[in-house]
Amino acid sequence: LQENAGSVGPVTPSAPTADLTPEENRVISTFQKASPAVAFIKTTAQAVQSQRGLSLGSPMEVPTGSGSGFLWDNRGHVITNYHVIMQSLQGGNSRKVMVKLPGMAEAREAEIVGYEAEKDLAVLKLRNVRNLPKPMDVGTSNDLLVGQSVLAIGNPYGLDDTLTTGVVSALGRDIQGIGGRPIQGCIQTDAAINPGNSGGPLLDSRGRLIGVNTMIFSPNGGAAGNVGIGFAIPVDTVRRVVNEIIRYGKVIRPTMGVSVANDRVKVSIEQQIGRKLE
Repeated sequence: LQENAGSVGPVTPSAPTADLTPEENRVISTFQKASPAVAFIKTTAQAVQSQRGLSLGSPMEVPTGSGSGFLWDNRGHVITNYHVIMQSLQGGNSRKVMVKLPGMAEAREAEIVGYEAEKDLAVLKLRNVRNLPKPMDVGTSNDLLVGQSVLAIGNPYGLDDTLTTGVVSALGRDIQGIGGRPIQGCIQTDAAINPGNSGGPLLDSRGRLIGVNTMIFSPNGGAAGNVGIGFAIPVDTVRRVVNEIIRYGKVIRPTMGVSVANDRVKVSIEQQIGRKLE
């Protein structure tokens, strides 16, 4: 994909406005500082139109999903939710993951470095890393307090660069992950999180990453819409998982080194050592 050489670059926050409150100026400054590193992620697949079994032309790219993400480092790694890109893991080369950061003329293709379905996290890497913005500042989540201010930036319903604000509503929530096991210690927030926000950053008041937005509580199958209960994976978990995926391509799980021997193996061992195993 071709772009202008200077299409992406650092964004300088505007000066405080006297007509606004200090709190409003703080939120504006934080958004201007963090939003250049927030990405719109789209997955596509090639489809061939056919009629009565006959091809009607060249394959067309059709969207299969979308969500949010953010730039992790200067090497072009982008973090998002596993469920945002899981459709791209099927279908081979006919499926693509495209990433667009603010200021880019066009989306850039990214490869999937690895993922951890049980934590609903995935790491992408941009193929073209020219003129990237400053990566997201990474904070900590072990010192969060209920009531502190948070900001969520993402692309709900495809509306890119959307900011919502709220507070930390609760800590230590366990939510059912898409991998089938609970994600422990999640952050609950009342900042509006909607479809398309998945994979986007949850920030503290200084613009530091404290979590990755992953899902909302939506009763009645989503008919109620956003009810002010959203969840984010805590950044301490994100940092551990992401660093392992970047280094190894997957999450390394510890093992105990214990195995169970059947009766035949047990008899063989007893013969070798000359005594019964209890």
